[in-house]
Amino acid sequence: MRRAFQILILIGLVCSDARAMPVSITAADGVKIYGEYWPVAARNAPLILAFHQAGSSHAEYEPLAPRLNRAGFSVLAIDQRSGDGEFSGTNKTVAGLGRSTSYDAVFADLEAALAWGRQRAGTAPILVWGSSYSAALVFVLAAKHPGDVQALLAFSPGEYLGASDAVHAAASRVQIPVFIDQSNDREEIDLSRSILMAIPGADKEQFVSNRKSVHGTATLRADRNPIGADEHWVAVLKFLARFSNPGR
Repeated sequence: MRRAFQILILIGLVCSDARAMPVSITAADGVKIYGEYWPVAARNAPLILAFHQAGSSHAEYEPLAPRLNRAGFSVLAIDQRSGDGEFSGTNKTVAGLGRSTSYDAVFADLEAALAWGRQRAGTAPILVWGSSYSAALVFVLAAKHPGDVQALLAFSPGEYLGASDAVHAAASRVQIPVFIDQSNDREEIDLSRSILMAIPGADKEQFVSNRKSVHGTATLRADRNPIGADEHWVAVLKFLARFSNPGR
């Protein structure tokens, strides 16, 4: 009976929505990066590093983080130095810097978040999650830091960086499990498939919905994709399930 009660307590800790904690990280070039951290109480919980799309901020993930918490994942979502106030958020990093930068310059922010995550996660898996231009950057991040990233999720990736083939080149060096999702726009689907085919391993998948869906991680938000969000969530949570370890 006591054992059952302890299990129920543990389940409650894992499944309860965590309160977001403000985070600030200093990138290698001295830029202060702001973000929000949604932890779960389970020991050695896997960590998702979540990066937003153009014109956005960590607010892109505010309605998504609680559901990821319930699946057993802690979440860090940062305000990258290229962004703005989309999704009713404030990009504090851009505000502090005084301007929004190029997409390529954001790579320093992703590396800073990864360094923070590596210290925080310990031996737990780290998953990187990108949306639109940051879905391009997470391939570069995983290729450059192969031992520090255990899985990659990319929503509407494309060749959004300075070099015309940067994402395909990075994808060709990625050796970890990859999940790609996008809107139901044919051009996006074909571009995602092209990037997927560049990945050398077999542990990769692309989810394609026949329903109307939207660009980037917003396809998981019911306020932006009321018809199809649940279908995308099913695919995402199925991919994430093998990395979840809420009882450890």
